[in-house]
Amino acid sequence: MRTKDLAQAALLVAIAMILRTLTPPILLGMKPDVTLAMMFIILIIKKDFKLGFLVALATGIFTALTTTFPGGQVANIVDKLLTFLIVFNLIPLFAKFLTNKLLAAVTTAIGTMISGTLFLTVASLIVALPAPFTILFTTVVLPAAVVNTVTAVVIFSVVSFAMDVEYGSSREKEAL
Repeated sequence: MRTKDLAQAALLVAIAMILRTLTPPILLGMKPDVTLAMMFIILIIKKDFKLGFLVALATGIFTALTTTFPGGQVANIVDKLLTFLIVFNLIPLFAKFLTNKLLAAVTTAIGTMISGTLFLTVASLIVALPAPFTILFTTVVLPAAVVNTVTAVVIFSVVSFAMDVEYGSSREKEAL
């Protein structure tokens, strides 16, 4: 892991935290987690397990500090780390078939649903959920997945341009 990669990831996590504070809640104080979208973008661009782990840990800690959900402190940290482990292993599978921009969208949509499921599960083990799991999933997690996906595509386009990351899969590069 290079210092440059660590600095870039730290900057992107900081931007995500600023966006998180500006995002309004959807239901019962819960809101889309823009930091997840940024975590997935960092994983796609950097492809580094150690850096990804540090980003997941930092994101989990920062979101734990800013959550308004009862029991959300522990749930945020656990969910970010488990989501990282799952998504990090899914990205290479998806990358075989998708361009990087589409990879960001698919990864964020699926990753947000995984994260939301893990968050609600861990929170339900710690405290009683303020509403049934299925209601929270359909009214908070699914809309958050949509918002995060759109956000991820926009941010990925900006970040990849700024970092001079090539668009497209290796198959497309070979075709050129």
